Amino acid sequence: KRAARAKSEFGPVVQSYLGYLRAQQEVVDDRVSRHEVSPDYYRRNSNRIGALRQMAVQTARETRNDYLPELEAVALDELRTLFDEPPDVEALRVSETLNYTFRFLGAVRSGKEKFYLFARLDPFEQAELRKKAASRAPSGGRSTSVSVPAAAGVPVSRPRRTSAPEN
Repeated sequence: KRAARAKSEFGPVVQSYLGYLRAQQEVVDDRVSRHEVSPDYYRRNSNRIGALRQMAVQTARETRNDYLPELEAVALDELRTLFDEPPDVEALRVSETLNYTFRFLGAVRSGKEKFYLFARLDPFEQAELRKKAASRAPSGGRSTSVSVPAAAGVPVSRPRRTSAPEN
């Protein structure tokens, strides 16, 4: 039922991502049924998949665009998997950019766990942010900021290409 609703509401890219998440849930379900993983591992990964699904659907509905950035969902104790120096989650603001690599999308509760969701910026977005930061840096120095807030009104996803690429 959920898949049929997603099919009518979302384009092929979002549908594909939601299908990928369903397949990941099936893998985790299979592994726990074979006792290959602990119940804690199963719960954490099932909750993570749920958080990713929530954010994917929310992003697709808000942007009305058949594009999703590469999403990362981490629990508080997993922030070091993305950041050498984890950010203070209480100080994070939605759309804040961290280390020119991730944009904070928000926190999602899935099951009994809270996950912090980030969109990995593509190389073009990273280069553009670095260029903007360099132009704002003092003339003789380099910017040492690790957090660059996104401009107000900038969509979380990139716009669709409107023209064919040139060869």
